[in-house]
Amino acid sequence: MLQRIRSHKWAQLGIGLATGVLFGFFLQKGGVTEYDVILGQLLLRDFTVVKVMLSASITGMLGVHLLRSLGWVQLHPKPGSFGKTVIGGLIFGAGFAILGYCPGTAAGAIGQGSLDALLGVSGILIGAWLFAVFYPKLEKPILHLGDFGPVTFPELLRVNAWAVVIPVAIILSVFLLLIERAGL
Repeated sequence: MLQRIRSHKWAQLGIGLATGVLFGFFLQKGGVTEYDVILGQLLLRDFTVVKVMLSASITGMLGVHLLRSLGWVQLHPKPGSFGKTVIGGLIFGAGFAILGYCPGTAAGAIGQGSLDALLGVSGILIGAWLFAVFYPKLEKPILHLGDFGPVTFPELLRVNAWAVVIPVAIILSVFLLLIERAGL
């Protein structure tokens, strides 16, 4: 069945659209499309965004590795480097701090009618275009600094994926409980 879906472009687009709409719906219901919630996170006063992101990370990590263990999906990690991570983090962080939204929350905020997020998405698109323009000049001297290839933590540690997934899920869950108990 999954092979059939993979071979049909329109099915993939439809699934992508439905998943995106659901993602935006859950972001909105989680409260992370509200500018004040995001500002509270940036000021370390409201940890709603961290709670939503950690919950999603735990669920996604367990779900992806379960599907992988069942043989239903394969992982295709992209090669990484410290240069890409630093540049990407700086661009994302600057945009997040200036706009008050990340790309996902901006799209969700547009869906609920926030016009400031619409302006922000315009900035995201301009930023993506600028990055594409300057990519050839950045690629070799900066972006490939500290290349570490398409490796995952279990591969790096030479252990079964579940030996990393389960402890990380437990640690993140405990951290979530501590944040909740602290009333943050």
